[in-house]
Amino acid sequence: MMIPNLKGKHVLFITTKNLDYIRNTQEICLIKEQAASCTVIGSLDKHYFFRLLAVFFALFTTSASRFDTVFIGFAPQLILPLFKWKFKKNEIIIDFFISMYDTLCHDRKKVKSDSAAGHILHFIDRTALSYADIVICDTNAHGRYFMDEFGVSTDKLYTLYLQADTSIYHPLPDCKPAHLKDKYVVLYFGSILPLQGTSVVLEAMSLLKENKNLYFYFIGPVKGKDTQETCPVSDNISYIDWLSQKQLAQHIGQADLCLAGHFNPEIAKAKRTIPGKAYIYKAMCKPMILGDNPANRELFCQNSDTAFVEMGNARALADAILAFYKEHASA
Repeated sequence: MMIPNLKGKHVLFITTKNLDYIRNTQEICLIKEQAASCTVIGSLDKHYFFRLLAVFFALFTTSASRFDTVFIGFAPQLILPLFKWKFKKNEIIIDFFISMYDTLCHDRKKVKSDSAAGHILHFIDRTALSYADIVICDTNAHGRYFMDEFGVSTDKLYTLYLQADTSIYHPLPDCKPAHLKDKYVVLYFGSILPLQGTSVVLEAMSLLKENKNLYFYFIGPVKGKDTQETCPVSDNISYIDWLSQKQLAQHIGQADLCLAGHFNPEIAKAKRTIPGKAYIYKAMCKPMILGDNPANRELFCQNSDTAFVEMGNARALADAILAFYKEHASA
């Protein structure tokens, strides 16, 4: 993959997200491959507030004139309004991975879109986008949204798909524990964000819990969330609140089938985003089930290892799981 306009350039990369975040490492690696040099401003501090302070301090003490290009890799809305004056002679590239307006108003519904706060968030997003010479998106579907919602011109947009960390997520040998050797293991993991549609996964598990040939791993803090979702209980269902990335990779390695999503049909962002877990499953060569939406179809197609199901339809998800199991059983 390539990022435009970097060849031979001296690039300042800025991020307020932790430096080991996969999107940061992906972009830093690409910049170093293509540019003449890459200087990074960021922080490894676990607390976002202190990372932000560290980045702001570094920006005040760094001369932008030494660089051709400034690449803001996360939350440019927090950087550009304050430091645009400093970058007036630089080409500006931003990764608009998260729209504050869309996330807080439509995804997590913390703010009403027609409220004063909603209008402020929309203005901040639009301003950051207007300052940029190049806008990086994670999908073409998101790019179209930025055009329609914020008036971004199409010639500024560039899609850079996510990648899994293949030092952690790669094909593993059969590592099922003894008690699962005769089971068809189905795995889902997530942070239980609204757009993920975890209630659909839970309902599909409930529909299939009497099939003892199946075994479900649900990895994520679903029981700790203040939701009305019902977690089905059965001896063939395991809930795990949290795993390290290496432990998660081991559990994915045990799975015969993985559920990617997104499955919530009521949040538009779920249809414009390819779930990060889909990249992980692909890197580990695992069969998966995806929500049927425009973003997922940009990279994936229906085949023996990949199926699409109607978003929000737990019965369709359960039927797709059974179809994979029956194909596996007959092989």
